[in-house]
Amino acid sequence: MMKKMFFTSSLMWSLTLFAQDKAEQALKIFEEKYPQEKIHLLFDKKSYVAGENLWFKSFIYTGYEPTSISTSLFVELYDNNKTLLDKKMIPLLNGEGNGSFALPENMKENVYYIRAYTTWSTNFSEEFQAIRSVEIYNPSSSEKLTIDNSSEWNVSVHPESGTFIDQINTKFAVRLHSKGQKPSNWNGYITELSHPDAKLATFKGFDENIGSFRLAPELGKKYQLTIEDDKGKKQTVNLPDVISSGINLQMESNPEVIKYSLVSKNMEPESKYTIIGTINDQIVYKAKLSISDKIYTIPTEKLVNGILQLSIFNEKEDLLLQRMCFIQPKNLQVKKAELSKISLKETPRSQNTFNISSSIDSPNYTVLVLNEGSKSTEDENSFISTLLLTGDISSDLDSPAQYFKKDSNSEALDAILISEKWKRYDWKMLMAGNYPMIKNKTEPYISYKGKVTVSGKPSSNTDLNLIFSMPDNGTKFFQVKTDQSGFFSLNGLMFEDSIKFSYQLNDPKILKEQVQVIFQPNYSYIPLRKSLPQSYYILQPRTPEDKASPEIIKYTEAKNMYKVINEKATLIEEVKIIKQKKNLTKKLNDELSSLTFRNSNEVIFDFVNDINAGSYMNILDYLQGRVAGLQMQKRGFDVTATFRGAPISLFLDEMPASPSQISSLPSSDVAMVKVIRGYFAGGTGGNTNGAIAIYTKRGGISGSIENSSKPTDLKQITLKGYDKEIAFSNPDYSNENFKNISIDTRTVLYWNPFLEVQPKEPVKVEFYNNDEAKNYRVIIIGYDTNSFLPIYYDNVLKQ
Repeated sequence: MMKKMFFTSSLMWSLTLFAQDKAEQALKIFEEKYPQEKIHLLFDKKSYVAGENLWFKSFIYTGYEPTSISTSLFVELYDNNKTLLDKKMIPLLNGEGNGSFALPENMKENVYYIRAYTTWSTNFSEEFQAIRSVEIYNPSSSEKLTIDNSSEWNVSVHPESGTFIDQINTKFAVRLHSKGQKPSNWNGYITELSHPDAKLATFKGFDENIGSFRLAPELGKKYQLTIEDDKGKKQTVNLPDVISSGINLQMESNPEVIKYSLVSKNMEPESKYTIIGTINDQIVYKAKLSISDKIYTIPTEKLVNGILQLSIFNEKEDLLLQRMCFIQPKNLQVKKAELSKISLKETPRSQNTFNISSSIDSPNYTVLVLNEGSKSTEDENSFISTLLLTGDISSDLDSPAQYFKKDSNSEALDAILISEKWKRYDWKMLMAGNYPMIKNKTEPYISYKGKVTVSGKPSSNTDLNLIFSMPDNGTKFFQVKTDQSGFFSLNGLMFEDSIKFSYQLNDPKILKEQVQVIFQPNYSYIPLRKSLPQSYYILQPRTPEDKASPEIIKYTEAKNMYKVINEKATLIEEVKIIKQKKNLTKKLNDELSSLTFRNSNEVIFDFVNDINAGSYMNILDYLQGRVAGLQMQKRGFDVTATFRGAPISLFLDEMPASPSQISSLPSSDVAMVKVIRGYFAGGTGGNTNGAIAIYTKRGGISGSIENSSKPTDLKQITLKGYDKEIAFSNPDYSNENFKNISIDTRTVLYWNPFLEVQPKEPVKVEFYNNDEAKNYRVIIIGYDTNSFLPIYYDNVLKQ
């Protein structure tokens, strides 16, 4: 895929002035051979009650484009003790995938964690895998979740570019840390240790994460920072020691340019320095300069939003300083989905619709519609904040989504980046030639390695026939050839649940009993080594007086309603299938039976369209368990058939047949069995006790719902595929079956993780109100393949 050009013409000119140095060469190798992925998870809700289903959508990006590296994602559910409770493997299409977890009814109330990673990402630091906490409530649990307001918080200070130099006015970032909830209102001031009552600077924290101040220090003096929250709690921390010489890299992000300067003291003025600017793992700026009072600029016109890191190297190519800033935080290059033909109704359970315009070239959208006021995982960790910020920094931030909202404070974002270090790569390691070790190689979708043995010995250079039973595509034939050691591979498989296949060597001299095929998947779940993140919640004993919150009551009511919805949806689907099968069975009966063998008192067993019918060894055994009054008696090789104590006529393809002849007929050869009760005009020998007519398969007969024809005389193996997502059900109040639902308190009114788009056609979204919805929060995520920009919409639609 074509990448968006980062460079302006002036930057391109700057880059061509210099031959590639060691740092540039090292980063180019890293960029080409070790591309980095970032993962965002969207849940259908922010919290759940035990017994609900949790749906998720994943977005995997390399830089700012959907990944082309990984085609499978592993998603795991952990409890707070890091016990793995469930795991899923889902396919990725253009970097997107979706799945679900069924939360057990007996799940204890607590904070749980969902981890997502690709095989490729396990070759790098676990810090960049996605781990999200989720609160799961259960009013039946003996303990309840409570926000932890008692945990202590502490402070860290970070001078801009890491240096604190005599007489240089230095910008500091102040970062709050806590295992529990941090204060959002707090203040700070700076004093000398020798004069604790004289405040040299005061400031107010931007938010619960960060604050900032400036200070020009004096050599020999020691400084202290004091922080106080709105509850009167105080923390003090010493500032770094003041040094007499050095360089301070100062940066400022403006809408048109990034300004930077090298402010120094007691440094050799003739010394030359190399400045390298990078976005992700690509070099976008390079300059060589000396220390001066000059302010340099980097035009932002052709740069994408994101983290720009400047790294300063001396003439020996030693890394001296680093500083990160954000490019155009107030001018995000994000496409916004355009909605049209919005039709919203106030009446409970009425239908609402809107169209997503075709003006943006996106192959699909993720669409979530919530009742206004309902919480979403996007509130704290949005798709945009993951793509532009937290996907590339590893420390914990509270609500990083706040830095990309309309009223966000760009000073706070800048202070965050002063306090951070880029950990995707280490310049010193790269320049020393120490690159990540690739232990886990990515495979296209699902791959299996097989081995064929004959009488326990490898079957070398042999053709193996594989006959696959595909749930929706009948039987497929495939041939592979083993290597010298008897191995072969099946690559690029994409199927859900499991797939069955039979096998045989393409050599009639080798008996099937001598052949064995074993398989080993080329994928694996990788254990989590690091600890789980800290939670804001603690558990406390539940008392009889504790009542569930209104939100949890709604969740519980909605869970019970979904049970009714799913039962009705299943019933409707079963009726459709039964009706369809009846139509197909009638068609089969019309094709196979003559008028003589048609009777109003007949019962038909369809072996073509019923996958379970062909599982018995012979037809008479199958019928004896299903036709009341039919008895089979075996005496040696002789078989007699009676119906309610009297003999019954048997026919094979409408020709008289003996019970022994019928009993030797394999069920896999049968297309249809018809039991005619009572008088039958075609009965033999004056028999008026009915008849059993068996029809064998003929050319052109195949099932339309499920194909039960399978090679039963060959050895079979089952391979596991991707985990199937639980279908998301919405009530369709235009259907009479849903109108007797007593209460509808759904907070999720619509969830579609893959709303497909037809070229140049608007996409229509339809959903029904719950009992109280008036306004609707709509979240839409996509990717514009024309402009290579993300699509993001998070707004409230009002009636």
